[in-house]
Amino acid sequence: MHLTITPPDDMHLHLRDGRAMADVVAHTARTFARAVIMPNLQPPVTTAAAACAYRQRIIDALPEGSNFEPLMTLYLTDLTSPDEIVEAAADDTIVGVKLYPAGATTNSDAGVTDLDLVIPTLETMSEHCLPLLVHGEVTDPAVDIFDRERVFIDRVLAPLVERVPDLRVVFEHITTADAVAWVLQAPPRIVATITPHHLLLDRNAIFSGGLDPHHYCLPVLKRNRHREALLWAATSGNPRFFLGTDSAPHPRHAKECAHGCAGIFSAHAALELYAEAFEDADALHLLEGFASHHGADFYGRPRNGGAITLVREEWTAPATYAFGDAVVVPLRAGGTIRWRVAKEEDVGTLER
Repeated sequence: MHLTITPPDDMHLHLRDGRAMADVVAHTARTFARAVIMPNLQPPVTTAAAACAYRQRIIDALPEGSNFEPLMTLYLTDLTSPDEIVEAAADDTIVGVKLYPAGATTNSDAGVTDLDLVIPTLETMSEHCLPLLVHGEVTDPAVDIFDRERVFIDRVLAPLVERVPDLRVVFEHITTADAVAWVLQAPPRIVATITPHHLLLDRNAIFSGGLDPHHYCLPVLKRNRHREALLWAATSGNPRFFLGTDSAPHPRHAKECAHGCAGIFSAHAALELYAEAFEDADALHLLEGFASHHGADFYGRPRNGGAITLVREEWTAPATYAFGDAVVVPLRAGGTIRWRVAKEEDVGTLER
């Protein structure tokens, strides 16, 4: 059994930087034609010039012969000026601006503390059709961690969409039935990405067999009813939902410690894991739209040429991969993955 689709795009990806980035970028480039690269480095990517420099470092780290295209973003801060947005919008390689509520997740301390401070900047983004990419959680310590996405919709996102009426928004890595329902009733300029881990896992995975730090991510995994709602949205064929892995590598020692980092590394088998989820929902025929068409269409990019083939053939994910001076533990480490991406030399045989 095999499935051939248009080469996909990952519309939400963390690559980090330096030697660690060089070790993980090839995993994505093996399967995906393009990816929207997150800007939460240290220091964050806050200017068009910094985004262009980071893009060149990614290109320089690609395997020889790779045609992978990084699509860049800026990190929104309280001080991001409208003039910086105008410069970014003039650069075709910059496709969005990322909103991290300050303190919400990894390297988000420089994020926005008060949306009132950036309304002129958001209005300029609206004028130039530059989307706002949203990490949708409140950071109020009084709000339960499992409710932070739902509360963010009510307190922040819904009012913002009304306040800046033409702003295009990507509600990234949605995790709840509440987010699915809100996107469906929102204006068409509002879309959402969904990760493979939120399609395949619920919050029990964090605690099964003991505390598993490699299943800890932000937004955190939710109840199974929320996972089922996400799976319904991803396999609905609705173009407002598309692929964004939020693959976020951390060295093993930074996960397996008293205050482990949030993030799941899935780039090693992202498309294969999405195929599992779509197969379980009897919706493999809809994977191409979700993975290869909807995101490109929203961002105004041409759909990729060529094809990629998935084969229904089990393989075992390694326990670790190289990650700079350390190693990273991938999703499904040591476990079986039901699909694999076919090598070029295999495709002709499959088609005969």
